[in-house]
Order: sequence, then structure tokens, then C-alpha cells
Amino acid sequence: MPFTKRDRAWRRAQKQRHDDHHGPRTRGFRYGDPCPKRWYEVYYRRNKLARARQIGLIWPYAEWKALMTDTTTLNLLFICSHNKWRSPTAEKLFADLEGVFTRSAGTARSARHQVSLNDIRWADMIFVMEDKHANRLKADFRQEVAYKPLHVLDIPDDFAFMDVKLIEELKLSVLPLLDRA
Repeated sequence: MPFTKRDRAWRRAQKQRHDDHHGPRTRGFRYGDPCPKRWYEVYYRRNKLARARQIGLIWPYAEWKALMTDTTTLNLLFICSHNKWRSPTAEKLFADLEGVFTRSAGTARSARHQVSLNDIRWADMIFVMEDKHANRLKADFRQEVAYKPLHVLDIPDDFAFMDVKLIEELKLSVLPLLDRA
């Protein structure tokens, strides 16, 4: 067998001939690949967690469950007409409860904060002070309110902000509903 000079040009020609014969080169499946796929790295825990984070999942489920046990919160939305006295009082009163987040809104156009679709979607439970507020919500946000628990508290508009009687009525009507949730 005659001696052939194996220089860079020879290697380039061999590679080109090899690629033409076997089709396009695929990464990680040939022996001697300059950049082989390291399959064992797929099974490292940190890599699984990084990939799960990329696609928006928490892996494994047991870790997700452990993370979520302490963070189960309840979002309460209190609604009255002008968001001046009743619903801000309820918001402030129940904001101190652990695991409870509160918001208040009004149904009137002149309300300090008029109820919006984002408020309805945010809430887990909706408390309205009178029947007219429930009817207004059902008229304006029919599809969103259909699957949310909506409770009418029957509290008239006769109280000032943080009135003692208003606080008593709110506690008597809301706390039993929170215990069931």
C-alpha cells in the first residue's frame, strides 16, 4: 500500500466524501463527533428543573405541592355603590386575616374605584352589599360572575367608614361564609 500524505486537504476531502455518502451530519450520533451530545446530562436534576422552568412547569409534582401548601390564599372582592364607606370598611377589616387578600370597588360611574373585569377575574369570592349591586354585576359581567360565588350581605347604605355597627354586621355576615370556603 503506497504512503499517502494525510494533511489538512486530505482530511477535508475525506470528510466531504463521507458527508456526501451518508447524508447531512447529525449531532451526537456518530463516533468521534467533535461535539457529541452528552445524554447523561439530560438526567441531572438541575437540568430537569431548568427545563421545567423554561416551559413554565414546576417539576416534580411533590415539590410543587409542598410549595403551594402554605401559599393558598383567598381573594375577596367587596362591592358597594360608590366605594366610599361600606366596601372600603370591609376591605380594611378583612385584610388583616392571614391568607386573605381584599379589594373593594363600586358599581357607580362616580365610584372611587369602579369595578372592572380584572377585579372580577382576580376575586375568589365576591361580596355585594345589596341586591342591586348583584344585579348590576350580573348585567355587566355575566360570563365572569357565572362561576364565582356571589354573596349578598344585605347591608344598607346607612353607615360611615369604620362605623362600629357596620363592622359588627360585616363580621356576622362574612365570617361564616369564609369558614365554609
